[in-house]
Amino acid sequence: MTLDDVPAVGVLEHTLFPIDAWPVQMFLDELSQPETRRYLVAETADGIVGYAGLMCIEPIADIQTIAVVPEYEGRGIGTTLLTQLIEEARRRYAVDVLLEVRADNPRAQQLYTRFGFEQIHVRPRYYRDGVDALIMRLQLTGTPEADHDQATEAGQP
Repeated sequence: MTLDDVPAVGVLEHTLFPIDAWPVQMFLDELSQPETRRYLVAETADGIVGYAGLMCIEPIADIQTIAVVPEYEGRGIGTTLLTQLIEEARRRYAVDVLLEVRADNPRAQQLYTRFGFEQIHVRPRYYRDGVDALIMRLQLTGTPEADHDQATEAGQP
């Protein structure tokens, strides 16, 4: 993600997460911290159709956001973004990757579970509309190759 991507990402953010949308300034702030942050976009001929971000302060990486336009779900975009964030966490020597996911978003939960994330906690009424957040963790105990082999065995590319 570059500064030029932020306006389009901001529009998507407000479309996809109308209740909990990040203000555009938050994306700008995140991009201004490359030593601890990494943000990505997925683009097609239609423009940006997904985005994701990671904060890593060794030894913990935290997936800050991951989103795919509904019309593009099921095409591997979320999988690709998540794979790249996990690889970035490894490059930054993270031991654990954490994320929060809405308790009412089974599709995202299934994606994370396929990657080996396990639910470790619940934050009751975390989101503005009162939905709980499930805290999930992926422990990066192997080499990138071993973790990739584990994901492949679990049905991931």
